[in-house]
Amino acid sequence: MGITGNVGGRVANVLLSEGKRVRAVVRDREKARAWELRGCEAAVADVEDADALAAALAGATAAFVMVPPVFDPAPEFPEARRMGKALRSAIDRARPGRVVYMSTIGADATQVNLLTQHTIIEGALKDVSVPIAFLRPAWFMENFLWDVAAARETGVIPSFLQPLDKPLPMVATADIGMVAAQILEEQWDGCKTVDLEGPDRVSPNMAAAAFAKALGRAVRMDAVPRSEWEALFKSQGMKNPVPRMRMLDGFNEGWINFGGAARKGPTSLETVVEALIARVGTA
Repeated sequence: MGITGNVGGRVANVLLSEGKRVRAVVRDREKARAWELRGCEAAVADVEDADALAAALAGATAAFVMVPPVFDPAPEFPEARRMGKALRSAIDRARPGRVVYMSTIGADATQVNLLTQHTIIEGALKDVSVPIAFLRPAWFMENFLWDVAAARETGVIPSFLQPLDKPLPMVATADIGMVAAQILEEQWDGCKTVDLEGPDRVSPNMAAAAFAKALGRAVRMDAVPRSEWEALFKSQGMKNPVPRMRMLDGFNEGWINFGGAARKGPTSLETVVEALIARVGTA
């Protein structure tokens, strides 16, 4: 699942490079054409359609499953509850050899926030009838894509992550896909959790320095006051901004973090920032 995105596409590329047979699960058959030309099978299924998902997962040695992001969820997270129920039903019926679910850092947090969606889905999947691994990656380095224009045009990036000098666990999506592919080939029993971050933790100020180096100009971060978040998010069209605000609080206050040692991906922030700037420059 998710083969048309950064993570799922990376999983597929790693497996194909190893000579594995890959099935692309997509919502729109047309989006699978390029993958079919590379030898993939294609299956059409929506994440909330348990019947179609079961058919897509049937006969698989291993399955990588993920859900589309919901940035503005309704109260009580009904979207996550529906997706978790459908995934659980599909996995129990199809019984692939093992499953890797792409969850997130913070899925074990006790305070309700945007990432609680994955807490709910993990709860629905933790005792499925096949071995399952919850891959919990850190904050995506690729989230800095939204800051390229500001860095290039004004040299000032608004930051909701603060204090600006606080290093946080972050990871490149390429590393998430690589590790997911590795886990798919492992053997285990029951349910396990794999935490994943990049080679070094990253502060907002370190990100500004990476932009400055790549762009050849001065770049700095500017902390957006917490008191302005709700009005700002609502002005951007969000109906229920509190979960997003609480997620940011979790990173800033430290209650969204890894409880122990995490696997480390090799890709640096500087590599990701350079790629993001190149991507925007050619868009």
